[in-house]
Amino acid sequence: MIKLSDVIKVYKAKSGNVTAVENVNLDIEKGEIFGIIGYSGAGKSSLIRLLNGLEKPSSGSIEIAGRKMHSIKGKELREARHEISMIFQHFNLLWSRTVRENIAFPLEIAGVSREERAKRVDELIKLVGLDGRENAYPSQLSGGQKQRVGIARALANNPKVLLCDEATSALDPQTTDSILELLVDINERLGLTIVLITHEMHVIRKICHRVAVMEAGRIVEKGEVLTVFKKPQQQITKRFVQQVTEPEETKETIEHLLQQYKSGEIVKLTFVGDSAEQPLITGLIRMFSVDVNILQGKISQTQSGAYGTLFIHIDGDDQEVSKAIEFLNSQQVEVEVIANA
Repeated sequence: MIKLSDVIKVYKAKSGNVTAVENVNLDIEKGEIFGIIGYSGAGKSSLIRLLNGLEKPSSGSIEIAGRKMHSIKGKELREARHEISMIFQHFNLLWSRTVRENIAFPLEIAGVSREERAKRVDELIKLVGLDGRENAYPSQLSGGQKQRVGIARALANNPKVLLCDEATSALDPQTTDSILELLVDINERLGLTIVLITHEMHVIRKICHRVAVMEAGRIVEKGEVLTVFKKPQQQITKRFVQQVTEPEETKETIEHLLQQYKSGEIVKLTFVGDSAEQPLITGLIRMFSVDVNILQGKISQTQSGAYGTLFIHIDGDDQEVSKAIEFLNSQQVEVEVIANA
C-alpha cells in the first residue's frame, strides 16, 4: 500500500541546508496499523507531509496505493489526496459549523449531491459514536468528541489511507484509549491502512501491528511491535519501551532496594506472549529452598500478545539461589540479574 525508497528531504535555509528526512525506506502493508515514533525534531512531521503530498522529496520515491506521490502533479495529485486522509492533534475543525456540517465539508468540495451527503454523514456519525451530537458546534464538544468529528470527516471520501499526526497528544489517558479503540474498530471494519505519527509508546503498544523508530531524520529501528518490545536494539528504542513496561519510579525503587537487601539477588524477568501467563514464581518457590519477594511488575497488551516485566528478590543459600536463576533461564523468559545485593 505504501512504499518509501531512499527518501531524502532537505530544507534550504540561510544558515545552511537542513536534512529533515534521510534515506528512509519503509513498506507498509494494506490494512495495517503502522506506527512511526520519535521525539521532537526526529523528522516525523516532515515525513507525514511527504506521505500526504504536501511536500516533495529531495530525492527518492514514495508510492501510495499505486500512485507515485513524488512525481505526480495537478489533477492526479488532487485525486491522490482524496485517497489519503488525515487527523490532527488539535482537530482542525471549522468552528462556525456543526458536527454534521464539519463532516459534510469534504463531500461538498467533492461535489457530492445533498442527498448523498446526508446519507454518508449519518453513516459516519453512527460509526464514530456521535449520535445525538449532530447539531452541536465544536465549542460544545469535549476533546474526544472533537477528535471523533475529525475522524468522521477524514473518512467522508472513503480514503485508502488514514494518517494520524499526534492525534491523541491533546487528550487525557482515558479519552486517548477510547479514540485508539475507535481507530482499531475502523481498521477492522473498513480494512483501512492507518499510519500513526506519535511520541507516545503507549499509543504504539495499544494498537499498532508494526513500528518504525525515527531519530535525526533516520529510521533507526523497525519491526513487529512485540518483537521491538522484546528486544529493542537502539538506546532510543529502549527508552520508548520503558515508557510502558517500567513505571517511572522503577529506577529509584531499584536503587533503594539494592541498599536494603544485603543478600540474594535482584532479578528482572521479561515475559513475552504466552509466557506472561505462566505460574513461574509458584514453580520457583516449590522447586527450590529460596524466598521470593515480588518487588515491582507490569504487564502490557500489544496487538500481537502480552509483554511484561517483573522485578523479584531471590534470597537463600547461594547454591539454591544459583539453581533458581538457572531454572528461570531455562524458561521462556529473559532473565537479567540487576546486581548482587
